[in-house]
Amino acid sequence: MLFDLPAPMLAKAVGAIPDPARHPGGLLFEPKWDGFRVLAAWDGTDVELGSRGAKPLTRYFPELVEALPRLLPRPAIIDGEIVVATGPAGSRRLDWEALSQRIHPAASRVALLSEQTPAMIVAFDLLRDGDEDLTALPFRERRERLLALLASAPDPLHVTRATTDAAAAADWLSRFEGAGLDGVVAKPLDDSYQPGKRAMLKIKHARTADVVALGYRVHASGSGVGSILVGLYGEDGLLRQVGGVSAFTNARRQELVDELEPLVERDAEGQLVRAEGERSRFSGSKDVSFVPLRPERVLEVRYDQLEGLRFRHTVQFERWRPDRDPRSCTYEQLEHVPRFDLDDVLEG
Repeated sequence: MLFDLPAPMLAKAVGAIPDPARHPGGLLFEPKWDGFRVLAAWDGTDVELGSRGAKPLTRYFPELVEALPRLLPRPAIIDGEIVVATGPAGSRRLDWEALSQRIHPAASRVALLSEQTPAMIVAFDLLRDGDEDLTALPFRERRERLLALLASAPDPLHVTRATTDAAAAADWLSRFEGAGLDGVVAKPLDDSYQPGKRAMLKIKHARTADVVALGYRVHASGSGVGSILVGLYGEDGLLRQVGGVSAFTNARRQELVDELEPLVERDAEGQLVRAEGERSRFSGSKDVSFVPLRPERVLEVRYDQLEGLRFRHTVQFERWRPDRDPRSCTYEQLEHVPRFDLDDVLEG
């Protein structure tokens, strides 16, 4: 690869749609795509799909590696998101589970999934156009160059829709969640590209739910509570794990050991019972065991969205709810999001 990929520019969370008038030069609002962040580069010979982290994505998306040289009119580095959409025409939505399954060690499985659940790139910035490095240009100019470069590019390349209207962005925040998107991003139009810096603003959905504490994982240090596993009761009466709460301070981790002690399951000899947690393709050899708790204590958590029967991201502890009966913690309390066709987001 002839190009060096920079670290992607990041975003910091804010609680509401920001006022463009408070930002010299204005803001451009975009839907927040829920996928794998990618810097997609084609140098005229090779394609590289660089992730936000250290893991390259190139080998997992052969359909994108094939498409970029065919669809790009010249070498480029595109900043965007790899997403997978599923569902019937007129009711498609982003599918995080289908996307996460694409990260598989077997080449044969990768090839099969590239046909069964093909991915696409939704582009939102252009860092290089041919021989020209664009990162020093203001975002408004990089956006114009991106539109010119991909003006006629078909699927699987798309340019995200965008607006300078804060009211339209607020409408997107409400409606586009039904297509699997998870918020809105605001970008200063006069800013250069700032690798690794949180120079953008993101507004995500935030809700609360009452959940049951069903276990905890010991912190990686070997001392204290690293995360509390939480669950909800389904219509069948079964308690299902739906996610975890973490990000406790050192002092709080130790306090939680004592607070949760009365609920800890122990064997006949008084020893802690250990259970094996759910393992995913991302956990590898990581210890996923946990200490089970009797499902008697309720806590309120903040979450952004549900993916299937689980919270999409780690949730945040809000408060204990001693007034709540654990059996009342069901999926019915969660907000129902009206479905929205992803194609209307892509083509708008």
